[in-house]
Amino acid sequence: MFNVELLSALAIGFFGSFHCVGMCGPIVLALPVPTSDNLSFIAGRILYNIGRVITYSFLGAVFGFIGSRFYIYGFQQVLSIGIGSAILITLLTPRSLKIKIMQSEIVRKISSAIKNSIGKLFSHASFSSMFLIGLLNGLLPCGFVYVGLAGSIASGDAITGALFMILFGFGTIPAMLAISIFGKYFSLKIRNKINRAVPALAAMLAIIFILRGLNLGIPYLSPGLSQQPFSTEEMCE
Repeated sequence: MFNVELLSALAIGFFGSFHCVGMCGPIVLALPVPTSDNLSFIAGRILYNIGRVITYSFLGAVFGFIGSRFYIYGFQQVLSIGIGSAILITLLTPRSLKIKIMQSEIVRKISSAIKNSIGKLFSHASFSSMFLIGLLNGLLPCGFVYVGLAGSIASGDAITGALFMILFGFGTIPAMLAISIFGKYFSLKIRNKINRAVPALAAMLAIIFILRGLNLGIPYLSPGLSQQPFSTEEMCE
């Protein structure tokens, strides 16, 4: 994966985190405080965010590994174009349909199970509970995270997929820390203005994937990919 894509992961994580503020803000603001001092308050929030990033990196590794199977069989170009197209289609999908999908029975069951587990951890004001809440929060259904996972699939291997999602997660930390410390200053109007950049960044990432798959010979953006036929002998080495 090229640096431009990894940088886009960081950028999408940062600007898209204002979407996270709207979706996960209530959880962040309600996080228990281990002790009354400011240092413990900040440490707890940092542990929460570390937990999220670890979950993202694990998911990135899994989806990166899945994507690597396409690379082994020589379908990297098709995969890259397909993912880019899927992101664009998602961006153009009516909001009403997205809401309907997110409210489907299977999504609601998964979301409810995770939220119930998070709710139980809220009764334990400890650093470990902060970390575990972060781990679980990273598993909540979120279209914004799915865009990041699409990038990890196209990364070509598990390690790069994990790195993509780590940078994605790091990009979200500044806003999530800020909302937990300065929550009252983040008005809905401000969040909405910044949140408008998210679709543009997702579209940019989609275009990068499509150009990369088109094999146009443009350095860094759409480099020429050498197509090597799959061989069972290579798999046995």
